Amino acid sequence: MTPPNPQLLRSLGKLARGLSALFWGLPAALLIGAETARADWLKPLGFLPVLAVNALLVYGLWQMSDFQRQERPWRHALDRAQLLALVLLGLCPFIYWHNKMPEQSFFAYAVWLLELTGVLFLFNLNLVLKRLGAMLPDETLRHETRQFTAMNRWLLVGLLFFTIGFIVLLQLPNSPLPPGRLFVWVNRASSLLLVFFILLPLAMTMALIWKTKEVILDAVFGARG
Repeated sequence: MTPPNPQLLRSLGKLARGLSALFWGLPAALLIGAETARADWLKPLGFLPVLAVNALLVYGLWQMSDFQRQERPWRHALDRAQLLALVLLGLCPFIYWHNKMPEQSFFAYAVWLLELTGVLFLFNLNLVLKRLGAMLPDETLRHETRQFTAMNRWLLVGLLFFTIGFIVLLQLPNSPLPPGRLFVWVNRASSLLLVFFILLPLAMTMALIWKTKEVILDAVFGARG
């Protein structure tokens, strides 16, 4: 029997730790970011909570960077996700500053850019999971990651198109809906849109992360056994 490669086992262990950090960091970043934007009970801590959870995402991707460095599609997808995670880390303090000084339009634009970057990050993270699933020796996982990451990316693209369409409707001189009625309609539909375009892709991404981590842990402990 061929002994397991210690370097491969080490990189798989770091890969599993990185996936765990992403699994807990994704919902934490969404929840703490939302609470920082609207609540007062986090104000005594400043932007440290939202900075910490976004740093967890950077840490998770950094842990994954030792795995299969020679695979270019995997490396390109991971590098893009790391870059977007660093942008999120740099922009996340603006959530706190916008909450503290909502009259400053610069902070509002920074938060809009943060939200756009968050959608792009989740999109690219699904590409990372697709590339990772293609390299792991589990046909079921490979099929599920290919299917569900494609669905997640289409939902996120749909969110971007909806947002662009909403902005275009506001800018039209002869809009079919007055701005007041348009805002009321969007506000009523916001809960459904949040569940369908954000929470659904996030939940499916977390499920894929968890299953991928379980496959990796089985491979590590199976190799050691």
